[in-house]
Amino acid sequence: MAFPQRFSNLPDYAFPRLRTLLDAHAPGGEAIAMTIGEPRHPMPDFVGPVLADSLAEFAIYPPNDGTPELLGAISGWLQRRYGVDLAQNRIMVLNGTREGLFNAAVALCPEEKNGKRPVVLMPNPFYQVYAIAALALGAEPVYVPATAATGFLPDYASLPKDILDRVAVAYLCSPANPQGAVASRDYWAGLMALAEQYDFCIFADECYSEIWRTTPPAGALEVAAATGADPERVFVFHSLSKRSNLPGLRSGFVAGGPQGMARIRQLRAFAGAPLPLPIQRVSERAWADEAHVEASRALYQQKFAVADQVFAGMQGYQGPEGGFFLWLPVPDGETAALKLWQETGVRVLPGAYLSRDVNGDNPGQGYIRVAMVAPIDEMQRGLTRLRDCLYG
Repeated sequence: MAFPQRFSNLPDYAFPRLRTLLDAHAPGGEAIAMTIGEPRHPMPDFVGPVLADSLAEFAIYPPNDGTPELLGAISGWLQRRYGVDLAQNRIMVLNGTREGLFNAAVALCPEEKNGKRPVVLMPNPFYQVYAIAALALGAEPVYVPATAATGFLPDYASLPKDILDRVAVAYLCSPANPQGAVASRDYWAGLMALAEQYDFCIFADECYSEIWRTTPPAGALEVAAATGADPERVFVFHSLSKRSNLPGLRSGFVAGGPQGMARIRQLRAFAGAPLPLPIQRVSERAWADEAHVEASRALYQQKFAVADQVFAGMQGYQGPEGGFFLWLPVPDGETAALKLWQETGVRVLPGAYLSRDVNGDNPGQGYIRVAMVAPIDEMQRGLTRLRDCLYG
């Protein structure tokens, strides 16, 4: 039987790779998992009652794009958070952002760009679905370093003109996973100007937008509105997983220009799985409520302070501006992760598992990613062990 070759050089996904690296070895102490970005703060207390009140709606086929009530709640949140007023036809509900980040590329990336194979830009390191979307379409993924030298954000404008002429889609995550860097308004405006110059779309992955240290991160939609950018250039992706501590709800949305959103909605009508109505009811309440978000953010801000204290004076340490990951420098990420597990029981992710080799260089190789999602006492124990083991 013949199989497609488009995915033949994919490495194993990050977490199977981590299990292969660590699981043959006993932990050197109480196991503390700091690998996966699964929020462990309390979920909103209204989730159970709303689900219970809407159980009968599991018997009904849900609307594919989202109920009017949920789309209205999302539109209201976008207005309060970013000052942008979007009609409901410019928003669509998702089964989490991973679905949307993939399918939007299917819907909007052309087969050719200027008569050649299209390019999809992504930061390196990056959320792995970006690469899968490009490869599934036969586009060329171009991995652009997001390192300390570039403020941990990709410098797309520095790419050669022959590549920029072929760009169809550029992904950007802000706050960045894994580095926690936040794109400024000037950065967004510059990227939008580049998109206009070279005629491509921006997919703004803003999953971590509500977890920040001092200042709410600028959003792509608000910058687009302020600068008068073509609305068809910018599509944003949000989720309740991190914002509302509901990763298992699998509820998010995409919003953007009306023409592009019509194409995304049309594709989902044929190939998407709509969100069950009880899940949409919970989502409606979650987007309409900020109290639980503020409480969770306050916990993360305490965690930032703990991390700053644990690593005070450590050369190379840089606390994140947003998100809940630490991106810590080490000589080699795999070696550090294995040593840490064998000697302390703390489990972290090698940075190379989130990056790709380009011309023999992997920008994540000299880092580990550490998720600050556990209760604060457990997190502090894990960080202290990590510091003493790797930096003591």
